[in-house]
Amino acid sequence: MDNRSPPAKFLKLWPTLLMHDQLPDAQPPNRLLAEEIERRDAAESDMTTAYRDHNFFESEQPAIGWLRECINQAVIRYLKQTAVDYPLEWHLQGWPNINRFGDYHNLHNHPHAWLSGTYYVAVPGEIEPLPGRDDRTPGAISFFDPRPQANMTAIRHDPQVDPEHRVQPAPGMILLWPAFLHHLVHPNLSQTARISISFNIVLKPSSAHLPRQ
Repeated sequence: MDNRSPPAKFLKLWPTLLMHDQLPDAQPPNRLLAEEIERRDAAESDMTTAYRDHNFFESEQPAIGWLRECINQAVIRYLKQTAVDYPLEWHLQGWPNINRFGDYHNLHNHPHAWLSGTYYVAVPGEIEPLPGRDDRTPGAISFFDPRPQANMTAIRHDPQVDPEHRVQPAPGMILLWPAFLHHLVHPNLSQTARISISFNIVLKPSSAHLPRQ
């Protein structure tokens, strides 16, 4: 007779899934994207801040179409890492950003969306030799644990309580994360502009989305 207890079960509850990928052969479309974004920026004084006024992905410009398809494919790969086993339909909404010297984005999240993300078109390689702290990460994006009390008993090397995840971007990089996740962008400390495209994945309403209680 075997009196051994059954093996313990371990559950990873309330995961926060972040996708980090590098698109291949991105340099040619990135040049075209940068040209288009700079053209729009010259024509619109508030292009980066008036992100609700236009949807960048409604354009039929070939490079924008390439990125639109890359993002949709990224969402499909993201879905495969979840337990969602039913079809989803979504709307892609996006806006370009040009961050010049000193520009940054405060802590925020993206209400009314399911996923959010950023694609990096151009990232400065050199920064200004400024005095002061040497641990700055110019242009990086930081994500924060959405559970306010999770780090009250934090111990070193426990991945469940690391309060911040920081990513240093590169051209061609795409990031995808839950829209509720708070994040911020560190100041650009280069005289060269940092160009990116932010986007939201907005689900089309369906009764299939409703959780089963």
